[in-house]
Amino acid sequence: MTLTKKLLAGSFAVALTAGALVPAAHAEVAASATVSSSYLWRGYDLGSGTPAASGDLVASSEGFYGGLWISSGDQTAGTEYDLFAGYGGEVGDFSYDINLTTYVYPTGAFQKQEGSPFDFMEVILSLGYGPVGFSYYDNIAGENGGYAPDEDYNYMTLSADAGQFSFLIGRHTMPQGPGVSDANATHFDITYNYNDNLSFTLSKLSQDSILGPDPEATFVVSYSIAID
Repeated sequence: MTLTKKLLAGSFAVALTAGALVPAAHAEVAASATVSSSYLWRGYDLGSGTPAASGDLVASSEGFYGGLWISSGDQTAGTEYDLFAGYGGEVGDFSYDINLTTYVYPTGAFQKQEGSPFDFMEVILSLGYGPVGFSYYDNIAGENGGYAPDEDYNYMTLSADAGQFSFLIGRHTMPQGPGVSDANATHFDITYNYNDNLSFTLSKLSQDSILGPDPEATFVVSYSIAID
């Protein structure tokens, strides 16, 4: 393990431990399971129309939280699990959250590059005011190919809720190497939440030509249940 990975692992362990230090009497545990018609990731249809199943387990207490998200994965990277820890809260209509997430692909094409925790890791800052939110994802580990080809990769979103509808604009910035301009991709998602379980999302991605032609719009149906 390199020094960088050791430092990242230590930081992540501290973040997870911080939540564990809060009195257990105040801790809450939540879980959910989701089935989707495809794996939609930041505007990209990674499942190519193949259904995906996922689930999460989250422990939280007094603003601190940590947990696990696991998925059947996509056609390229195979199965996936994510470990995350963070802290968030609200002050009136204003909300804030800072999060560390490591994405792990133990099978599939990116097993060597991102097959272990801390190979690909992001720090995520989210701010909200009422129904409007902004999030910034900064890659702090991962530059060996795979889904995180360079540590200078970043992603940001602007979202808004309006009744049962939600709208999101997401933008990727992908460095292309010395002497080559960065490549960008932008997607726009419209989601209709029929109820607490069933949702429908239409996503359209536009990307710089260096990344290839724009794909067709993606339509995804998702059904989620909370597990008590």
